[in-house]
Amino acid sequence: MKSISNIQTLQAAKIAKRLLNHWKHKFDVANTEDHYEIFMPSATVSLSPKENLLHVEIDFKTNDVDQIRLEQVVIDHLVRMGQEELNAEWSRS
Repeated sequence: MKSISNIQTLQAAKIAKRLLNHWKHKFDVANTEDHYEIFMPSATVSLSPKENLLHVEIDFKTNDVDQIRLEQVVIDHLVRMGQEELNAEWSRS
């Protein structure tokens, strides 16, 4: 299962980097200049900053994960990191 959203923001790289730094104390993380990954026990969160948006993918490792709850946790943390209102419309597969 996977959830994908393109979140409109002018500070995509800053938010992605802050979230990675925030969660690196709890989860394994990896990053390049333009891609950030957070390895949670139940899912991998991938963040790819673009010019006017942050592309977010949550790749769930099992089918018994509460997909909607984890989507909400990710967007809530992104809002905290960016200190701005963000909206995510998730497409699920």
